[in-house]
Amino acid sequence: MNLKPLAFLLLAALDPALGAAATNLPGQSPGDTNPILPGYFADPSLVTDGGKHFLFATLDPWGDKTLGCWESEDFKSWKYHVLNWPTKAACTSPTSKKSMVWAPSVVRAINGKFYMYVSVGSEVWVGNADAPAGPWHDAHGGRPLIPADFKPGFHMIDAEAFIDTDGQAYLYWGSGLEWINGKCWVVKLKPDMVTFDGEVREVTPANYFEAPFLFKRAGRYHLMYSSGKTTSDSYQVHVATADNPFGPFQETASSPILVTNIDNNVRSPGHHAIFEKDEKTYILYHRHNIPFDGRFVGRQTCVDELTFAADGNILKVTPTHSGPPLVRRLPAGKQAAATASASGNRTPATGPQRAVDNNFATLWAAAPGQKESWLQLDFPEPLGFTSHQLRFEYPWKEYRFRLESSEDGRNWKILADHSREPVTGSPVVLQAPGKAAHVRLVFPAGAGPTPALFEWQID
Repeated sequence: MNLKPLAFLLLAALDPALGAAATNLPGQSPGDTNPILPGYFADPSLVTDGGKHFLFATLDPWGDKTLGCWESEDFKSWKYHVLNWPTKAACTSPTSKKSMVWAPSVVRAINGKFYMYVSVGSEVWVGNADAPAGPWHDAHGGRPLIPADFKPGFHMIDAEAFIDTDGQAYLYWGSGLEWINGKCWVVKLKPDMVTFDGEVREVTPANYFEAPFLFKRAGRYHLMYSSGKTTSDSYQVHVATADNPFGPFQETASSPILVTNIDNNVRSPGHHAIFEKDEKTYILYHRHNIPFDGRFVGRQTCVDELTFAADGNILKVTPTHSGPPLVRRLPAGKQAAATASASGNRTPATGPQRAVDNNFATLWAAAPGQKESWLQLDFPEPLGFTSHQLRFEYPWKEYRFRLESSEDGRNWKILADHSREPVTGSPVVLQAPGKAAHVRLVFPAGAGPTPALFEWQID
């Protein structure tokens, strides 16, 4: 049966951009490289080991039973890892309550080990590992490093470790309640990266709410942090400077340096990290998914360049969709020549062509409640291929589907069948060589999450 005519009738009503570049998402274009990850990932932290980059992040919406971990050699192609720790089951105390795992900070200490500070509810846990991808181990006897009642009336979250040029480690953390009255604390850490070395001090700068990150450049300490509300347009990044890690920190004239740009469809950028590569400095941050509706918390991870004034202070950042050359992706695969159709869309903004636009800000999402959902690619002429890379909406969830090909769009041959054995991860790589003018993914009803795909790459 040829399902394509029905698809075009549905899509004509649902997505005016069918078969063409997206026009109803301001600021977005096919090939844009921000966000850099396919999915909803917030509060990013980055370390490098053996020439590979490891990015840790909160799973949205609002955290999950563990964290997301991505690996890349070139900042262009990223592979998803499942971590053994932290998990909600392993990091639960009498004060952690029902809140999930979020806001990781991962650093390499002078002893060569990696340490992770992570929030579970309103408390901070710590683990260590010999390699970024693990295995990770609890480093504090199965109890929180900073319990929820450490500073009553405030959230004990967003712990961020900083290791100074002399090897001394510090830990910054803290937030407020109801999106106001945030407080920031700091303490020295002993060489074990777990034991506090001296008193905890408050170093709250002006306009602080959460997500502290200390960055040192030319002997000057830049305490960067977020204010506002991440579920609205008010979330943004500030910076204050001092001549030592304990402050006092004075907000700079250019602060806030990263803010919402509604005209360019950038909303609530914040909770960032800073890294340097090839003599350039970059800011790694999350912002809201597109389109933003204020209800679904689906933040996505982006990178832009950080620049400095003559006096050493950080200049305002222009958040981009194109991203710096560092994160520009490789040329699009063979799917770029295809016209996409589908059984239906979740919303007008999630039409089938989104799955082949080489842009992780956009995706195809099936209409909920369908008996069977499908996404089809049609080529001008039969095309040879060797593999398919699928980047689903949620890398940690199980998806069931069949990959099929056809010469005429009516008679279909199964190339790969995961309708009974689900897959997870990102990208999901299918070694399924063939030659065809039509290929499609068919998702059986009631088989896991609603089918949704950020990108379908064909090589």
